[in-house]
Amino acid sequence: MEAFNLPPLLLPFFLFALLQTSTIAAKKSYIVYLGSHSHGLNPSALDQQLATQTHYNLLGSVLGSNEAAKEAIFYSYNRNINGFAAVLDQDVAEDVAKHPDVISVYENKGLKLHTTRSWNFLGVENDGGVPSNSLWNLSSFGESTIIGNLDSGVRPESKSFSDEGYGPIPKRWKGSCEGGSNFRCNRKLIGARYFNKGYISIVEPKPLNSTLETARDHDGHGTHTLSTAGGNFVEGVSIFGNGYGTAKGGSPKALVAAYRVCWPQTLDGACFIADVVAGFEAAISDGVDVLSVSLGGDATEFSNDLIAIMSFHAVKNGITVVCSAGNSGPTETMVSNVAPWMITVGASTIDRLFTTYVVLGNKTRLKGESLSNQILPAKKFYPLIRSLDAKFNNTSLNDAQTCEKGALDPKKVKGKIVVCVNVGDPMAKSYVVAQAGAVGIILVNYEDVGDELLPAAHLLPAAHISYTDRKSIDQYIQSTKSPIAYITRVKTELGIKPAPIMASFSSRGPNPIEPSILKPDITAPGVNILAAFSDEASPTGSPYDKRRILYTVLSGTSMSCPHISGIVGLLKTLYPKWSPAAIRSAIMTTAETKANDLNPILNQEKEKVNPLAYGAGHVQPNKAADPGLVYDLSTQDYLNFLCAHGYNKTLMKLFTNDTSFFCSKSFKVTDLNYPSISMNNLKSEVVEVKRRVKNVGSPGTYVAQVEAPRGVSVSVDPSTLKFTKTDEEKDFKVVLRRVPNNQTDGYVFGKLVWSDGKHRVSSPIFVTLRRQ
Repeated sequence: MEAFNLPPLLLPFFLFALLQTSTIAAKKSYIVYLGSHSHGLNPSALDQQLATQTHYNLLGSVLGSNEAAKEAIFYSYNRNINGFAAVLDQDVAEDVAKHPDVISVYENKGLKLHTTRSWNFLGVENDGGVPSNSLWNLSSFGESTIIGNLDSGVRPESKSFSDEGYGPIPKRWKGSCEGGSNFRCNRKLIGARYFNKGYISIVEPKPLNSTLETARDHDGHGTHTLSTAGGNFVEGVSIFGNGYGTAKGGSPKALVAAYRVCWPQTLDGACFIADVVAGFEAAISDGVDVLSVSLGGDATEFSNDLIAIMSFHAVKNGITVVCSAGNSGPTETMVSNVAPWMITVGASTIDRLFTTYVVLGNKTRLKGESLSNQILPAKKFYPLIRSLDAKFNNTSLNDAQTCEKGALDPKKVKGKIVVCVNVGDPMAKSYVVAQAGAVGIILVNYEDVGDELLPAAHLLPAAHISYTDRKSIDQYIQSTKSPIAYITRVKTELGIKPAPIMASFSSRGPNPIEPSILKPDITAPGVNILAAFSDEASPTGSPYDKRRILYTVLSGTSMSCPHISGIVGLLKTLYPKWSPAAIRSAIMTTAETKANDLNPILNQEKEKVNPLAYGAGHVQPNKAADPGLVYDLSTQDYLNFLCAHGYNKTLMKLFTNDTSFFCSKSFKVTDLNYPSISMNNLKSEVVEVKRRVKNVGSPGTYVAQVEAPRGVSVSVDPSTLKFTKTDEEKDFKVVLRRVPNNQTDGYVFGKLVWSDGKHRVSSPIFVTLRRQ
């Protein structure tokens, strides 16, 4: 996002914005940001009117009249966030940026939801596959916690949002139900709002249809994520009979609120930042305790990142903000939502598979995954053909290999099982194959994807198999003149080992904006997550698919994010006075870096992964409820971090209007009291990292245990901490020095653990070394 008054070295906001698909007006829309209001968190109607009038006055002073300003402004952020969104010429936007009261001006760009388009917990799970670390002992309460969700809205009729057995809505709730026509809230789903003006200002849909005037979810994403975070208990849930059990959210008795900020996908995006800002302001003012944000763009400088700035506003007001890490893995430095005041969540698997087998004519059985509800006659074999061998003569090899529309000759395909390379949308491929007359489809990976499999609800019998098994199919087809195959019925497999495995799509660190903050923070279930869905969308997302289901399986960091949001909700109920930083610390320092086979967590290629993939590890919610010690942080700590990050007085106004705040000259970015330690480019000098822990358990003595990164010497001073009471705090320092004459180069990892014999308070250590 372009911020006109920022130094040119700062990256534009959300560089991923793509070419626009619809007619764009000569003017663009912008967010004019003025910081915070002086009227506090609970403004009166008069306060809001006065704030809006100042916005009209400011823009009117540039445009020449307040009437012109009223016509241009489509959002006045007049409650918690101070600013407005307006349709302006670029030169006018540049003039507005020069106004003395304006801190920054941002172009209204589109963001993306963090769901993998392959359609493919604690979150909404079921009796057939609930991870063993679920908070069963805590899931019967939590009604005092309010979880807000910024997404594509909700289907209010879903049983996951039933209010049966709920008491009155808390008096502290200041929100409302503004979901549009035929939309009803209840004592579970206590609030709903929709924000579409930023989207409309860019996309300009004509006519403006009813689907844009509602908080109702039309694509299923918002219903899925909100039910994962806080959905109620629902018995008898499955997807086409698979994964059968009782659905539940991470905090199943929590109260929930939906803020629809995402709309039909365009090449510009789906969630426009002007709407996202409006959603943040509403959620903060309404009084949510947790804000779940399964969307984002490319990582960008905090001062240019309005999600980071809005999250800072939320955290200042005691709201824990949980964000998805993005789906751009496994390439390094692609993690998004990297500000230190938000919880950033990667995605990993659970111990359940939806399994099908491809049986070849030579009796070879190849294990795949699928969610197709279409079944071939028992043990009847069909001719097998590669899509390359079934193409029209004038079709390119690439289009044929990936089964693109119009690439396959029905005369060659009819009655056969077709093998297609899984590049792009797998649903589109199964539709192409079905239209050509095939009886089944086998989707095979290409080499770079390797062995990662994502099941999908295909329109015909289907199996997704690995690159390794693809080679077996190729060899078999080449070995016989009449290859045949069979695809078995899908079955649910439980107790899969190893689990979790890191999803290859989950975005990896290091943090591209501030390397001293390790991101992601944590990983949680985000692959093949079964949760509530919209009855207005098909399970494939295809317009040709007329099937409708109320629960479905999706994958992405969009799915892992609300797992953590649900856990935060339960911790907030247990410890209502804990800060967002203390809650994050409890989640991070109790995480696990081993799978259920007691070996280190792997990726899909069976390679050991590290904190750049999983942060502190895979979440362990029961342990998070009793962490022993926490690393706490205040707003002042974050402000000092920004000062040390290099922000001047102008940039600091983005985050605070407190004139009494002055930057600490001794504070270093590595001194932020974070639950992980990250050191970029450690040279020969000795580096001290300051930390502080608070006792949130019983009195006790903790002893430091260190696993030093290769080529690095690590010491802790003091190495023993004795606590005599709850909430007592102790300082310590971690001293890192490079081992002399050691030629280790690259990323190295270690661990610091404080233990009293009962608790293990663990922090990952990440160091970048360069050969001297």
